[in-house]
Amino acid sequence: MHVATSYGVSEPTASRVVRHVEDCLIQSNLFNLPKDLPEGEGIDWNVVIVDATEIPIQRPKKTEEKL
Repeated sequence: MHVATSYGVSEPTASRVVRHVEDCLIQSNLFNLPKDLPEGEGIDWNVVIVDATEIPIQRPKKTEEKL
């Protein structure tokens, strides 16, 4: 993950931070994704691309006994 290597953190840490920021933006109601992208030369794009294909894995809780 480019974000992880750019800031010197692990990929899971970068994923947690991105997920937290996404959740905060969605809850603020100041963030939405339009269905159609605006077009034209007067558009000033500030773009952040996030790889959203990573899925958190389910791990056994630390209290569960090991088999």
